[in-house]
Amino acid sequence: PEAAAEVTLQPIRRFGFDGSILFSDILMIPWALGQDLSFGVGEGPRLEPALVDHALDRLQSVPERLEPVYETVARVAEALPPETTFLGFAGSPWTVATYMVAGKGSKDQGETRRFAYRDPAAFGAIIDAIADNTVEYLVRQIEAGVDAVQLFDSWSGSLSPAQFERWVIAPTARIIDELHARCPGVPVIGFPKGAGGKLPAYARETGADAIGLDETVDPVWAHASLPADLPVQGNLDPLALIAGGADLDAAIDRILGAFGDRPHVFNLGHGILPDTPIAHVEQLIARVRSTT
Repeated sequence: PEAAAEVTLQPIRRFGFDGSILFSDILMIPWALGQDLSFGVGEGPRLEPALVDHALDRLQSVPERLEPVYETVARVAEALPPETTFLGFAGSPWTVATYMVAGKGSKDQGETRRFAYRDPAAFGAIIDAIADNTVEYLVRQIEAGVDAVQLFDSWSGSLSPAQFERWVIAPTARIIDELHARCPGVPVIGFPKGAGGKLPAYARETGADAIGLDETVDPVWAHASLPADLPVQGNLDPLALIAGGADLDAAIDRILGAFGDRPHVFNLGHGILPDTPIAHVEQLIARVRSTT
């Protein structure tokens, strides 16, 4: 927790961002549900046993594995400047399930999509278990000190509209309903990466208080298609941040121009890349703050 809190706080000390996000991982829930989680050098995460050939009810839940996360939240909340918003998060059920079923990441989530079609009852039980545990996980983060929470659905773009409704919108709506009931006034941000034209349905049906937009979404289209009073977050291309210079300024200005009259959290459309120059981050901050 001490190291995770320090990593969470360092960007605030260096850049003075308006918000801070917890340093953690979306696969904490599978780990707490009893899967072994590992990260090999040069590889993505691995979860064992993979649920494609191992029943969910054979896992032995270990909820105490999440306690260090809550301690990290408490440490950060105590150290952050009072004007800085603290954001907690979890993976959304569909995306977390893709790792739990396949035991690893994949380019098209094909194994998990086949599993969901082949045995929707078994897959639905996995989704329900993730959703139930995600509610408790986020409530505990809120109780420990975060001001808002975000649901990351990194692989939502791989689903057909009907499957998106079933495996993304429905469980997300249930999580948000429960969070609103148990933690009234705490905003919940939904981020269905790759959802594209399914974003309006997600916004209407999940009850999310704000929507994260990835870099592939046209901000002009999003502004016209989403509810007028719905806050949005995003959606600068991380590669534009690497490019810097006039191209970065132009990309920033396009986004600010599109969302100028609606609540907007300026952010990247996805995670910052390791080779991003520090000077370009400073350029972004100066540009946004001088314009808004």
